[in-house]
Amino acid sequence: MRNKLNLKYPVVVEGKYDKIKLSSVIASPIITLDGFSAVKSEEKRQELQAFASLGGLIILTDSDSAGVFLRGRIKTLLGGKDGITLINAYTPAIKGKDKRKSTPNKDGLLGVESIDSRVLYDILKRFESEEQKTPFLTRQRAYEDMLTGGENSSYLRHEICLSLSLPEGLSAKLLIDYINNFLDEKDYIKLLAEAKTKQKEKEKNNSN
Repeated sequence: MRNKLNLKYPVVVEGKYDKIKLSSVIASPIITLDGFSAVKSEEKRQELQAFASLGGLIILTDSDSAGVFLRGRIKTLLGGKDGITLINAYTPAIKGKDKRKSTPNKDGLLGVESIDSRVLYDILKRFESEEQKTPFLTRQRAYEDMLTGGENSSYLRHEICLSLSLPEGLSAKLLIDYINNFLDEKDYIKLLAEAKTKQKEKEKNNSN
């Protein structure tokens, strides 16, 4: 496999198995819809809006009728927002059954999780970013900065999410991905310092 693709925008897929497959192809953030929860979940809507807010999203749902429905739902949620580009990327409609399932889906087509990695690479390469950003926030640095693994890590992530208008319950991994893709290192350092200042003020007030 060639080097992973750095795409212009995050990619939206249906579920965790699609994400696992796509992770071998791209280095960009991958957002899962978790089935039809995107239709009802306010948190998922906020997550999609947050990741789309600085440009757009690439939608790579399955080629079956459920995938088409989810594409339409995303367009309804985000299509009216100014400055947001929604790109539809399509996998070929291949008859078959995903290996982990006992029966084919309703339309008898393979899902993203079963499409050959080389095919996915070729589909997404056209959306590659001209700017190749090197991630500055590694897992080790996030730990050293107390964003993960610390007693107050969840509070710091909460404050940073609030500052960036991201869902408050965003996972540490997604937050790290977002910061690496959309923030400069100096902006991250500033946000982290502000969050730690708020944390100290909170601790001081609680002790009084």
